[in-house]
Amino acid sequence: MALVNCPECEREVSEQAVMCPHCGHPIRGMSAFEYRSERELFGLPLVHIISGSAVDPVTGRIRVAKGIVAIGPIAVGGLACGGTAFGVLSFGGLSMGLFAAGGVGIGVVLALGGLAIGTVAIGGAAIGYYAIGGGALGVHALGGNVQDPNLVELVKRWFPHRG
Repeated sequence: MALVNCPECEREVSEQAVMCPHCGHPIRGMSAFEYRSERELFGLPLVHIISGSAVDPVTGRIRVAKGIVAIGPIAVGGLACGGTAFGVLSFGGLSMGLFAAGGVGIGVVLALGGLAIGTVAIGGAAIGYYAIGGGALGVHALGGNVQDPNLVELVKRWFPHRG
């Protein structure tokens, strides 16, 4: 096992180490990238991008991308994309916002996802005022478990059959 110098504190550490045991500086395997645009709108950067771990390897704090356009493991912004995303328009494993799409989408207006919860919810399991999915629960629901005739007619008007 070879030893290398830590780029931060210059002390010797194993080349197999993920971070320096002395100062916590990442050595390998925990590369991270962060971009924050200089331009701001409403006190937020126009673009904030974080890649790598959601936890800062040096400080141990959770890293959150916050911006008009936010991309990262955890993203908060007008347009948010990430593992966990909160925004006006959000995409992610867990996404919440006015319009949300993801594994679990929770949207005030529209939600799309494996589990979708919103005014209009479309997904494998959909819960909403208008709910369309494999399993649908709502005032007007259309799914494998229920078919609201009013919603069926509404969908036919949105997407007319052209044969």
